[in-house]
Amino acid sequence: MNRLLLIILLFISCENNKGEFQLLEYQSYKSHIENNSVQLFDVRTPEEYNLGHINGAVNIDFKNEEIFYRAFEKLDKSKPVYLYCRSGNRSKKSADILIELGFSKVYDLKGGFIEWNLNELK
Repeated sequence: MNRLLLIILLFISCENNKGEFQLLEYQSYKSHIENNSVQLFDVRTPEEYNLGHINGAVNIDFKNEEIFYRAFEKLDKSKPVYLYCRSGNRSKKSADILIELGFSKVYDLKGGFIEWNLNELK
């Protein structure tokens, strides 16, 4: 019985060490990145990035695994990271990877750059 309790406690403590992921709506995301000094990343391809991006975003291509991992290894994992892609698919996958790599707080833009553009045009 003690062994089972130990395994359960170990599992719970490991789960609690995982970082926090949060999907933010446009307005909340925008206020976070405008009012704070944040690590903001566009995980689309360089071609997509060059067609337009959020001001201040650094491009780290999710599809280029070597560059992706190398770039994120250099960052401070204790500082919040803000991600976006075209629609939210690649940024969610990126967020999952960053949480596994030990980042403490990862935020994603719901609807991605498509949603950003729709709201910016209003």
